[in-house]
Amino acid sequence: MNLFYTPDINSNSYTLSEEESKHCIRVLRLKEGDIIQLIDGAGGFYSAKILDANPKKCEVEITEIKKDFGKRNYYLHLAVAPTKNIERFEWFVEKATEIGIDEITPIKCEHSERTIVKTERLNKVAVSAMKQSVKAYLPKINEMVSFDQFIKQDFSGQRFIAHCFDLPKQSLKTVYQKNKNALILIGPEGDFSKAEVDLAHKNNFQEISLGNSRLRTETAATVACHTINLVNE
Repeated sequence: MNLFYTPDINSNSYTLSEEESKHCIRVLRLKEGDIIQLIDGAGGFYSAKILDANPKKCEVEITEIKKDFGKRNYYLHLAVAPTKNIERFEWFVEKATEIGIDEITPIKCEHSERTIVKTERLNKVAVSAMKQSVKAYLPKINEMVSFDQFIKQDFSGQRFIAHCFDLPKQSLKTVYQKNKNALILIGPEGDFSKAEVDLAHKNNFQEISLGNSRLRTETAATVACHTINLVNE
């Protein structure tokens, strides 16, 4: 399947971006009359016919439109402290997009070793993963925010925090309710501080376990994402 990202599509004809045009014509060697698929990142999935095989501005005609393609009946938001090695965090963004996620917020915690992320780069990773996994929804990736600021934001759904403290916790798959919106906090490589866990508890976050193993940040976030999707199958 030849899939292209077209976020600003709004009519029956469309011109691919220069990057997508080059990939379509020069790399894949597609030609006039060939059928391709387009996604807009907002649930739109389109079939289109190439009208002008120009490697800088490939023009296509929309032949079929599917709205809400692959839409889920729940909303998943993960707030994750980015890893010191940014490639590990990018790996999480890639895998979470492939599995299925709606929103990602990098958070700066007391023990964070990374306090800056480039959302433009993360968005590129997410776009590539969306195309790879044939999804029509691009997750929203927010700018980094401090834990204290984030914890006070409104969210309609279940709230969870995963940490390594020896405190009473139930597994995520046990306490999460199918078809409910979920917000999950995943801490940095040094874990959340006790003060952060206490603050989360005061703001109605339920403490959860992701299994018996001590997981890396990016692994824990991916496991949490997969668990929610698995429960909702």
